[in-house]
Amino acid sequence: MRLLVLGDSLSFFGPSGPLPADHPRLWHNICAAELGGSAELAAGFGWTARDAWWALTGDPRIWSLLPRTDVLVFAVGSMDTLPSPLPTYLREGLRYVRPDWLRRWVRARYQDLQPRLAPYTRASLPPALTARYLRDMLQSVRNLQYTMPAVGIVPSVHKAPTYAFAHQGHAAAVSAVRGWAAGAGVPLLDLPAVIGEHVRSGAGNPDGMHWGWEGHELVGKAMAALISSVALNTPE
Repeated sequence: MRLLVLGDSLSFFGPSGPLPADHPRLWHNICAAELGGSAELAAGFGWTARDAWWALTGDPRIWSLLPRTDVLVFAVGSMDTLPSPLPTYLREGLRYVRPDWLRRWVRARYQDLQPRLAPYTRASLPPALTARYLRDMLQSVRNLQYTMPAVGIVPSVHKAPTYAFAHQGHAAAVSAVRGWAAGAGVPLLDLPAVIGEHVRSGAGNPDGMHWGWEGHELVGKAMAALISSVALNTPE
């Protein structure tokens, strides 16, 4: 079984930082191993559903993988829920500030302000847009006549001091994602139920957002069970 996973940094961060996509202890590779198959990951730092949409519609490598994909996994939506003091275009634009000393100064000031402002700001991506991009991704794949089953995730939780532990956008995002999934017939892995205790107990990455190896194993095995149930119920 071949999986194509559209994800965010939760898919390639381990207990101490980012790792190559083929690291065997990352959740998508654990999932694929449980299913006796392989996984391809398309993901990036801070990716929201919008970034996954851009990748799906703009990355020729993903296009080449679709004909060989047995299950499509939408593992995005968690970063959409994080509070953002700046609009995305300004936050992402900090990397382009020049000269270098000014970019470093601006970024440091932003990092200082982020935890102070996070409790009072909106989510990085409005819930309605998260649902819209998930809908558009699935529809674009179906428009190309690919009929492989798709699964998704309920946005994860965090305990990150860089966001002052604030997560006021989570509930609305969960509702939007569940609404999309119900209408589209896409089964969801309930990440808060699977990984919540791992994150809140401090057993994951010290940043309070990403997972430790135990967390990756929990998610990988739970996703494998979900995909197995979907595959069994999919008509030939």
